[in-house]
Amino acid sequence: RHISNLIFRRYDSSSAPKSKYPKTVKMIGSARKIFLTFLILKVGKNVGFYLPGVAPRNFDAGEKVEVKVNKLTSVHTQLPMDYYGLPFCKPKGGVQIYAENLGEFLSGDRIENSPYTIYMQHDEPCKVLCQKVFSGIDAVKLRTAIKHQYRHNWIVDNLPAASVIEVSDTLMTSYTQGFLVGTEIDSKFYINNHVRMVVHYYPMYNTESPPARVVGFNVEPFSVKHQFKANARWNESDESNPPLDTCSKESEYESIKSNLPKQEIIPDVPILFTYDILWKESSTPWASRWDIYLDMDNHIPAKVHWFSILNSLLIVVFLSAVIGMILLRNLHRDIMHYNRVPTEEEKAEEREESGWKLVHADVFRSPHTYPMLFCTMIGTGVQLVFCGMATIVFAAIGFLSPANRGSLMIAVLLLYVLFGGMAGYTSAVMYKAFKGKKFQRCTTLTALFYPGICFATFFILDLMSWHYGSTQAVPFLSMVALLMLWFGISAPLVFLGAYIGYKKPAIEYPVETSNIARHAGTT
Repeated sequence: RHISNLIFRRYDSSSAPKSKYPKTVKMIGSARKIFLTFLILKVGKNVGFYLPGVAPRNFDAGEKVEVKVNKLTSVHTQLPMDYYGLPFCKPKGGVQIYAENLGEFLSGDRIENSPYTIYMQHDEPCKVLCQKVFSGIDAVKLRTAIKHQYRHNWIVDNLPAASVIEVSDTLMTSYTQGFLVGTEIDSKFYINNHVRMVVHYYPMYNTESPPARVVGFNVEPFSVKHQFKANARWNESDESNPPLDTCSKESEYESIKSNLPKQEIIPDVPILFTYDILWKESSTPWASRWDIYLDMDNHIPAKVHWFSILNSLLIVVFLSAVIGMILLRNLHRDIMHYNRVPTEEEKAEEREESGWKLVHADVFRSPHTYPMLFCTMIGTGVQLVFCGMATIVFAAIGFLSPANRGSLMIAVLLLYVLFGGMAGYTSAVMYKAFKGKKFQRCTTLTALFYPGICFATFFILDLMSWHYGSTQAVPFLSMVALLMLWFGISAPLVFLGAYIGYKKPAIEYPVETSNIARHAGTT
């Protein structure tokens, strides 16, 4: 609107020269305004952009699609592990860590490359990856990970892996926790050494080999005790290894033979790792590929959520209405009592105040103990409220996409830091209303109290994560970045807001406050 007003200023009829037909000139000016407004809106609708980190990527037929691995997670320990902290197959060129932002470090993500090679629309059944011989220490690590139900978290085109599990004779798809490292049966531990990767793609054009986009990634793990045909052995230097007796390259969908023994974790026993690649065309567009992860493949109907929300709202509204009616009834009774003309006896007895007027002089009185701490907590609460509201707004707009890992954590940190001025301003206004004199100490306490408690707790937990070797441990440079955000941005903003708050006049209360607290009495 502002831009259009600047453009239309030269066409305003009030600045045009006088004419014999003022109505005609005014109609022409209005028509020009309507045309230019339509032109601006038309151009604005055709301009679009992708959020950082979530732009689509087209893959040509036969183009390499990189498979990445993330941390190993468990719901039993809450301590994520590095993927290559366990003796899995490593890439030939060495392990490479991809660039991560501060939010990913704080979330414990460690995204690295993998030895798995897949190509767009190119199926590969029963491909041998590597052979590993576990030592006694490696076997203990794997058994511990399986006992705690650690799960793989693989990524293809920024899309996490999904696994299919069978519960109560029905298929339920789990999309957020990858697939298990192995299983424990009768106190024996079996490793999942074969995976079937099913990648869904969406073709961009209706041609023979069009470029496509990845819209789905499912992984089905197996535990198979592989054997080469004719008792052949693994040759790491030779890529054309002999065929397996337990795995067929002729069948794309069922490469693993049925009723095969599982691969138990035994030290000094060679174990083969294999995988299948299967590509399937999908009708799901790229913009909707995250929907199946968010709604659990429609296993939980949307009406259940709406019913719960409406039920909670009705309960809150009903209880609020009941409390409001009780308060209004008491207030109305007190007002009627105050407005009633006193009798001669009541005048002689000098009728005392009753009801809510008994505490009108005590409501706004400053606390006698720790008024500075009270002001600090009020300021910090205001800062947290504004931070939460802004985070919800940005998430609703779409800036905090789950495809952009770590964005939520970064948004919360930055918004909390930027709203430090609100904390300083609120605590300063409250402390001045309480007639405090130690303004510098109150401001310093506001800048250091709550962040100091959070940082101390975080540092202790970080030391524990370092002790257990978890990826949850934050690196030293990330810790320095947090301190820079605290002392370089948040603290100065708190002091700036406090300076503005102290310049404001003190709050005037609607009633006079009593310096002596009223005795509450005993019951």
